[in-house]
Amino acid sequence: MFFVISIPITFLVCFFIIQLRVEKFIYKRVKRIYDDVSLLESSNLTSRTVTTDMGTLTAEIEKFAKDKKIEIDTLKIREEYRRDFLGNVSHELKTPLFTVQGYILTLLDGASKDKAILKKYLQRANKGVERLIYIVKDLDLITKLEVGDLNVEVSEFNIVELIQSVFDLLEMKAAKKKISLTFDMKYSIPILVNADKEKIQQVITNLLVNSIKYGQVNGTTEVSVENLIKNKVIVRVTDNGEGISEKHIPRLFERFYRVDQSGSREEGGSGLGLSIVKHIIEAHNEKIYVESVIGVGSEFSFTLEKTQKEIEN
Repeated sequence: MFFVISIPITFLVCFFIIQLRVEKFIYKRVKRIYDDVSLLESSNLTSRTVTTDMGTLTAEIEKFAKDKKIEIDTLKIREEYRRDFLGNVSHELKTPLFTVQGYILTLLDGASKDKAILKKYLQRANKGVERLIYIVKDLDLITKLEVGDLNVEVSEFNIVELIQSVFDLLEMKAAKKKISLTFDMKYSIPILVNADKEKIQQVITNLLVNSIKYGQVNGTTEVSVENLIKNKVIVRVTDNGEGISEKHIPRLFERFYRVDQSGSREEGGSGLGLSIVKHIIEAHNEKIYVESVIGVGSEFSFTLEKTQKEIEN
């Protein structure tokens, strides 16, 4: 009887001793892994069953690996963006700098003795300086927009009248390429919106300047103002220019991003126009859209809030 009773008791005692030792052995190593990857505080890991600890460890390791992968991918994207941005800034600045330097060195080498050449070279050098100032101003503006340091002064104004004033300002620029700036219809009644008039004027100007730059000779740029929903209008700027490839559209609003990757800067500009447009529209808590087909043309559109008077009408 004693023998029969002692066997299961001995077995149970041995089993619990071995189980305890195994748990302690595995627990120490599991705890070390937790500590190494800093997933959990040491105090959070209690001496539970081996299965539970290993399950928790597996889940935490998978989460750790997933988070690290996302972090690495984000860093790669940021590094690529930083490299592109620095390359573009360098290119945009060195072109006018070298131009100015070239004219000044030529004058220092003796060309300044000829008054006609002196005047011409100084005028060209001045254009280079103006371009540098233009780029720096745009960089300063976009930096303020990105950090939210630029106040949006909302007022009530007639968007149709504002568009017409931009047409008048760009009339000569459009005439050089024989591009017609026009509305899609005659707007006899004012369309009142709430926004920062000066900044929306800059948005419309930048979009129209782009349509002129990349428009076809004898082409057309058409602007329309349509009701979107009860309290919103959508302003569309449509041209029949060369169009934009679909692969470029996701990056159009990046700073210094150009569809023409050849490095040509014949059309001038700071390369910041569309990026500024995007930030101004987002500062108004509005949306901007783009659609384009190669050889057909492009359409940029953005929303604005109607005034209460406009909604009631």
